Order: sequence, then structure tokens, then C-alpha cells
Amino acid sequence: MSSITIRNLNKYYGSLHVLRDLELSIESGEGVVLLGANGCGKSTLMKCLNGLEKPKSGTISIDQQDVTGARGKRLRNIRRGAGVVFQQFNLVDNLTVFQNVLYGAMGQRPGGLLTVWHSLAPKEFREKAMHCLDRVHMAEKASHRCRELSGGQQQRIAIARMLMQSPKIILADEPVASLDPKAGIEVMDLLWEVVREHKMTVFCTLHQLDLAKSYADRIVGMKAGRIVLDSNQDSADKESLATIYQGETRVDGTSMSDQEYSPADVSTTEVA
Repeated sequence: MSSITIRNLNKYYGSLHVLRDLELSIESGEGVVLLGANGCGKSTLMKCLNGLEKPKSGTISIDQQDVTGARGKRLRNIRRGAGVVFQQFNLVDNLTVFQNVLYGAMGQRPGGLLTVWHSLAPKEFREKAMHCLDRVHMAEKASHRCRELSGGQQQRIAIARMLMQSPKIILADEPVASLDPKAGIEVMDLLWEVVREHKMTVFCTLHQLDLAKSYADRIVGMKAGRIVLDSNQDSADKESLATIYQGETRVDGTSMSDQEYSPADVSTTEVA
């Protein structure tokens, strides 16, 4: 059964055609990594998946529910089942680690912020928050302000907050792009461990080809708003991966220069 289904998706910004007749299906329990050069449409696709952007045409279904036509309460219900891990963490710096993790439960009961405010949160939520922090090895930081933590630690807190939702699907948008290589590997190890433990589906955008090869069950490549590669991890060779980054890769039609990319880059950590 498909967890994510995208059919004939088109998205414009003014006259700029960003996503072009895009088709993709991700099965329940799959770990799929999306690769592509800057400006190819990856981030726009992720925004469409969680309802932050509406496409011009086409459909998106998450866990058999239509995202493209959803509004208000219906969209909020869909989002509860799809946890998001962002590149920039999106934590509240002046609140404690514990309070930030509690926010992951905000949509689970009526009352909004009051439901997860530290002193008013139900015991079950407070216990679950500590369990989630323990799972990401950050329980000892529960009383610290998020601004006191390193980037890698903050991304662990973001994963714990996502776990508070008890989602079936994870949308991870460049989750290690702002981290150094060591912290990035630690975060990817943790994220994939959590996904496998809970039998979640994960759709993750990355720039790093070596990480994609290490973690993905399946690698999808995007170029100029279209899917140009869809391959099992074992059959994604250097030559096929190289095609993602060559020629006219941006949605505005401009080409990458030789300084921006060369085929040898597929063996390095950072591609774009």
C-alpha cells in the first residue's frame, strides 16, 4: 500500500514552471531519498506534500488522504500523521528542550498551546516527552534552553518533537545540511533507527550522495522539476547519479557551470 502518491503534479510561481507533470509513489515502510541540484524543485515538492504550497494541478495523497484538496481541520488531521524534520530545526530558542518536545503533541487534544504548556500538560504527555528525549539520548538536557545546544543536539530535539506526534510518515527536508559531517552522520543514524523501529515511511531530501547510498532503500533524482531517476539503492550507479546534476537542472532553465558540477563530484560528500 502506498503511503505517498503524487500524480501529474504541476506547480508555478508566476510564469515559472517549478514542478512539471511529476509522478511518484512511495510504499509503506520505504526509505526514499530525493536528490537534485539547487533550484530543481525539491523544496517546493516538500512544501506541497505538507500543504504549505498548493499545486496548480495534479494530486497528492498521504496515507490515502488527499492533501491537495484539504483545508482547515482536515489538513491539520493529515499533518498529524506526517512528521516533519526541517533543515533549520524550527525550535523555540528561549524555551526549554522539554517544552519544545511537548509542542509535538499540540494537535492531539483540544486546547492548543494550553494542552502542552508545561504546568498544564497531561501526565501522559509529560511522560511521553521524556521518553522521546531519552530515545534521542537527550533526556539530560530537558531543562536546558534550546539556544544553549549545538546544531546536532538541536536536530535530535527536533526528532524527539516529531516522535511526540506518533506519525506514520516522516518528511525530512535536508535534515543534515546545516551540520558538520560527523554530526550529520549521527543524526542520519538516529533518524533511520527511529524510522525502522516504528516501521515508518520516510521521504528525505539530501545533497550528499554518499549519505543517500548509505541510508536509502530507493533513490529518486529530480531535474528541472521532473523525476529523472528512480532506482533501488543497489542499482543506483555513479553514471546514473551523475545525470541528475548535468545540463539544465534548474527550474528556470539555466544550466550549471563546470565550476558548479563535474562528474567526479558524485564520490564526494557535498554535491550542491
